[in-house]
This record gives sequence, C-alpha cells and structure tokens, in this order.
Amino acid sequence: MSKLAQLQPNKLWQIFEQICSIPHPSKHEQKISLWIQTWASELGLSVKEDAVGNLIIKKPATAGMESRKGVILQAHMDMVPQKNSATKHDFLVDPIKAYIITEADGDWVTAEGTTLGADNGIGLSSALAILASDDVPHGPLEVLVTIDEEAGMTGAFGLEAGWLEGDLLINTDSEQEGEIYMGCAGGLDGEAMFAIANEDVPADVESFNLSISGLKGGHSGVDIHTGRANANKLLVRFLLAASNEFELRLTELNGGSLRNAIPREADASFVISKAQVSAFKAKLAEYLTTIRQSLGSIETGIEMLLISPETFDECWTLDTQNSILRALNACPNGVLRMSDDIEGIVETSLNLGVIRSKGNKFVAMTLIRSLHDDGRLDAQTMVKSTFELAGAAIKFSGAYPGWKPDTGSALMQTVRDTYQELFNKVPEIMVIHAGLECGLFKTAYPHWDMVSFGPTIKFPHSPDEKVQIATVEQYWQLLIAVLANIPEKA
Repeated sequence: MSKLAQLQPNKLWQIFEQICSIPHPSKHEQKISLWIQTWASELGLSVKEDAVGNLIIKKPATAGMESRKGVILQAHMDMVPQKNSATKHDFLVDPIKAYIITEADGDWVTAEGTTLGADNGIGLSSALAILASDDVPHGPLEVLVTIDEEAGMTGAFGLEAGWLEGDLLINTDSEQEGEIYMGCAGGLDGEAMFAIANEDVPADVESFNLSISGLKGGHSGVDIHTGRANANKLLVRFLLAASNEFELRLTELNGGSLRNAIPREADASFVISKAQVSAFKAKLAEYLTTIRQSLGSIETGIEMLLISPETFDECWTLDTQNSILRALNACPNGVLRMSDDIEGIVETSLNLGVIRSKGNKFVAMTLIRSLHDDGRLDAQTMVKSTFELAGAAIKFSGAYPGWKPDTGSALMQTVRDTYQELFNKVPEIMVIHAGLECGLFKTAYPHWDMVSFGPTIKFPHSPDEKVQIATVEQYWQLLIAVLANIPEKA
C-alpha cells in the first residue's frame, strides 16, 4: 500500500491516488470521465453524461434519511497542467507523481515538478468517497462532476435544467480550511492580436535569447493580492527600457502558459548592435539586482539568463516592437480595486497571463475577475483602450457571472453551526476572488441554496501546489457531519 493510501480518511486518499494516475488536464477529460463512469456503474449507482460531458451520479438516501432535502455534491474533473521548465512531463500521458512532505506547519501532499491537481481532485475524491461509503448517513444524494472548469467553465455553462433534483448544492472547490464561501467573482477573457511586420536584421548585430524564471506564479484569483511578480510584465519592462537605450530588435516574445495562472517564466529573442553588447549586459545585471531587491521578500528565486542562439535573418520592425512593448507595459495587471463591502477581499483584478508570438501574429491574453459587473466592465474598457491605442484588435469572450452572496442562506447556517459544533470555533464566512461555477449554476437552477468549502490548498495552478493533510481530514469530518444535519423537506 502506498503512503498516500494510508492517510486518513483512507477511502478519499485512495481515490485521489487513482485520480492522480489518470491524465485529466482541462479539455482532455475523456480518460477520467470514463473511469468515473465505470467506477460508479460497478457500485450499482445511476450515472449519466449530459450533452457537454458533465456527469451526474445519484445515490438513494440511507435508511431513515429519505425525508431530508436533496443535496448535490459538486466538483470538477479537470486540472491545471503546469510544470517547471526542467520537468519532463506529458500531461496527456503521464501520471501525477504525488508524495508527502513535512514542513514547519505540518505534513502536505505535493507533486514532483508539476501541479498536483488537488484543485479540485480532493473535492472530487471526497464526493466519490461518500458515494462508495456505506457508513455515511445522508439524504437523497447527487454528485455533479463538471468538465473544463479551469479553461472556460464549459461544463457549468452547458448544464441544463431538469437533470438534477436536489435543492442544496455543496461546491468542494474552495482552498482554505476554516473558511466557508457564499460568493465568488465573475470573469472575462480578453485576447489582443497584433500583426507583426518583419524586416531584415541590421548589419553588425549579435543574437541573444533572454529568459526570466524562478518566480512563484500561482492562481490568478486567490494569489493575485500576494504581490507575486508577473514574469511577462517584468521582462517587458526591461525590454522596453533597453530598446529605448540600445539598438535592440526583437524576433520573438513569449511568456506564461495559462490565462488563469500568474506567469512564472517568459523569454525573448532579439538582435543587438555588437558595439552595445557590453553596455547591454551591464544594464541587465543592474535590472536583475533591482528587481531582486524590490521583490526579494516575495520572489526569492528570480533568475534572468542570457544566451546566444543561432543567428536570425529577420526581426520585428521598430513600429511593431514599440507598439507591442508599450501596450504590454501599459496593460493593467494585478489588484485593481479592493472591496468596499468585505474587508480584505479583492473586488477587481486583471492577469496578463499569456503573451505569444505566432508567426506573423502576436497574442496577449488577459483574465479579468470582479465581484461586480461594473468592475469587470471598467477593467474591460481599460484593456480595450490600451491595446486598441497600440493598433491591436481585441476580443472578449467567456464572460461568466459572479455568485452573489445570500446572507439568508439556510445551508450556510447549517454549515456554520456544524463547523462550530465540531471544532469549537466559528468559521469565517467569505467571498472568494476566484471563478467558482456556482454563479453559472444559478442560470439553470435559480432556486439552489449553495455553499463552498474545502481543505487548505496552497499555490494552486503552479508546480508548488500542495494540500495540507490534516485539513483534508477536517474537511471530511465537516462534509459528512453537514450531510447528517441536512434538515427535512418542508
């Protein structure tokens, strides 16, 4: 038996270990979906797949609980595929290599050089563990497993009315033990497209590739307030300053990999006048010292590497280079506004998540999050103005609503009272600056009373992702106690 499978609660961790062995990045959930369907069928449970690929599994109430309100446990089956640049891993083929680490604040489960998928694999494992258990009392139970939460919320968008019968929904996609969520931010994707004009490289130049790495990255919602640096912004800031001082011409510029992850790495290829190479290297060393000093309390591992690749025949025109660098430098990033209503909560933020050269096109991808539609619109107009002033075409897509807090939620009261009974303390009632699917569920099921809670997961959407083992057991205790305390139907 593996070390993970020996953790408590056993059934949850055994299922999580199985999930880690099955590739399931966003947009590629077929293998995990098939496994869940086969697994549920072997238990004799009713399992159906809807038109977009969501799974709905139903389990009858345990004896004596038939008159309780119906509960839906909800999780998503996909994970964010992020890895360190030195890690050899194919998320479509290779299993996640999870292992246990001991730190000053307890024991954690993490993965070797990749995201772990505790977001939302632990929540999914808990829902399946309850389906598989014969000693957990519950009323009529349904488990909703959605697809593609991390890369577009396709499953939540496509959920149709009439598939589910319950009135109460418990979302398992929160990431801090002791916090119960009753609302979340909405979001909007932006994609700016520049046309790249090329020309022959000037004479007497030397070719280079410059990369920045070693940043912490993280979730562009729950980590956006931490002050972690954006690799795209740091590299562009230097390149813009250098291009104003030196005869530097870009040939390529790339950074980040997901619009909902704070970029950890970025790189650029360029040519520069041979006569200016020494001065350029001195400026680079000065810049690296500066950002290490200014960000050192948060970003402890910043590296910038300059190497000489093969020579280039073409480079961007000066107009193309100036337009792209100035727009990226001007693009808002990070926290735009804190909430006036909820202390310590981010209201509106923006993440410049991906920049990419694609042949004769250059793409910049952003993700706006806001608790309010007006905040989202304000950020959208800023991004639109910035890129259109630089000559780019920009389009927005994938808008999803926030989940408006319901201060009168009976389910919230049940969860709060149950938590206090179990742990002799009052949980924090929170609104999360991340895109939970709950807001979209209200479209098809406006009557649902919903809450979200989970164990402590640090650094989701990055290879540093880890889940605290002790909080998984606390989360499990809370979940099964809440199910036992669900009131009877009116």
